[in-house]
Amino acid sequence: MRGRTTLRAERVSSPGVLGGRWNWSDKALASDPCQNSINGCLEVDVHIYSEMFCHLRPMRRLCLEKIFPHWFPYSRALSGAEAVNALRPFYFAVHPDFFGQHPVEREINENSLKRLSVYLENLQKPGFKSLKPTQLTFYVRETDQSSSDGQEPFSTSGFRAVKFTLHTRDLLSTVLYILNSCSLSIEHIQSLNTNVHTQPLKEAKRMPDRPIKWDKSYYSFTGFKDPDEDLEQVSRMETTLTSWLDNNGKSAVKKLKNSLPLRKELDRLKDELSHQLQLSDIRWQRSWGVAHRCSQLHSLSRLAQQNLETLKKAKGCTIIFTDRSGMSAVGHVMLGTMDVHHHWTKLFERLPSYFDLQRRLMILEDQISYLLGGIQVVYIEELQPVLTLEEYYSLLDVFYNRLLKSRIPFHPRSLRGLQMILNSDRYAPSLHELGHFNIPTLCDPANLQWFILTKAQQARENMKRKEELKVIENELIQASTKKFSLEKLYKEPSISSTQMVDCCKRLLEQSLPYLHGMHLCISHFYSVMQDGDLCIPWNWKNGEAIK
Repeated sequence: MRGRTTLRAERVSSPGVLGGRWNWSDKALASDPCQNSINGCLEVDVHIYSEMFCHLRPMRRLCLEKIFPHWFPYSRALSGAEAVNALRPFYFAVHPDFFGQHPVEREINENSLKRLSVYLENLQKPGFKSLKPTQLTFYVRETDQSSSDGQEPFSTSGFRAVKFTLHTRDLLSTVLYILNSCSLSIEHIQSLNTNVHTQPLKEAKRMPDRPIKWDKSYYSFTGFKDPDEDLEQVSRMETTLTSWLDNNGKSAVKKLKNSLPLRKELDRLKDELSHQLQLSDIRWQRSWGVAHRCSQLHSLSRLAQQNLETLKKAKGCTIIFTDRSGMSAVGHVMLGTMDVHHHWTKLFERLPSYFDLQRRLMILEDQISYLLGGIQVVYIEELQPVLTLEEYYSLLDVFYNRLLKSRIPFHPRSLRGLQMILNSDRYAPSLHELGHFNIPTLCDPANLQWFILTKAQQARENMKRKEELKVIENELIQASTKKFSLEKLYKEPSISSTQMVDCCKRLLEQSLPYLHGMHLCISHFYSVMQDGDLCIPWNWKNGEAIK
């Protein structure tokens, strides 16, 4: 056995323990050409260690399976295309397009998918050594493949939150870990690799019934990494703001510099179209890149050249590029990015009928307000599902008819100054920290009356605090922008004013030269956007990172 490492083990009998206990000793440690690196993992010749199990031949198969990591039975690595194909059930369960009525969850999934994409790309780069642990959060829809075993239960909306930390070294183990973390089937992976047998796949789905905990000396002599130490290190590793900026600041500056010409083109197109069509504003529902946004504006500009008079019917409106065409609940013109010019033209032609429906909707809101003592019915884009004007009108109409039948006795104008939003997903009324009431469309009228009357004073106090907090937030944003010479400081819709205030206060205590001239977005995760925007979590940590 030339060139192989020989390990000698002495068996120490221990009553009641099968096979006793083994003390490992190193009698001849030599270079081992039989160890090869495949896809970042170590491939080990099983025969090297066969002598150590010579007294336990019936147990050898079992022990080898316990010793080596789960990737050992697989004979080849997945390609990038195969990894994407294998993750299709996962993408189907978390894709943001399925969370249109849940803007907060949709935004979190969008951000997590971006960070996962970067992780998978780095795994495929030649010569990479190791990746930093990446913590991800996804909202997983209930699908035919999903199961809530060992996971958070599905909410009434049909999804649950799943959090996991990636610290894998190859595509195959990454794919398996993601699918297992989300309780999704991995049986389909067998068809992607003809050399993968059914048995190892089944074993990869669950942890061993009785894991073997090896003595520390085993890892010292074999060179294998102690999984307990790896897990401990991962749990202690925490990304800090300064360390993350040190590692990513230069790449963000480069991306921002490259995007400047497109940013100028975007501003030019936006101003030109806003003036030409006399629009109030042009916005985007999703965080598309600058190039994508320019392409959408060019498309709208070409349509304006062909049908200018038709598009001028949107005078005074806000145009939003989103996933579907129509008019939003607040009266914005929605242009579906997947629709062709013909669909957009039809929408602009129908705007007069939409304006009529909008007037009827406002009357319906006033009628509901009158029946509920003067409370104002509002629609908050950042907090409510994305609804079309027709969908929102239908929601109001159902609620109004229920109120008419019940005739709840509210004193006229007793609730003026308060606000409420209608929610089709809830079953009981609640009071939001911002001061507005969340009212379910199908809630019991008697319970609604009691709840609103008992919470009215607290609602007024919350609304007063909201206004005060908004003033403080704006002042801190201006101060932070000035101190760090930021080109732009903004937050994602899911970030509350309380979180933004806390973030900015702590930022002002720091010295962060990398932020000079940058676009800074306060989010839930660390990320460098494709156009150079820096995203940092609102609850960022500072201090020296643990190596």
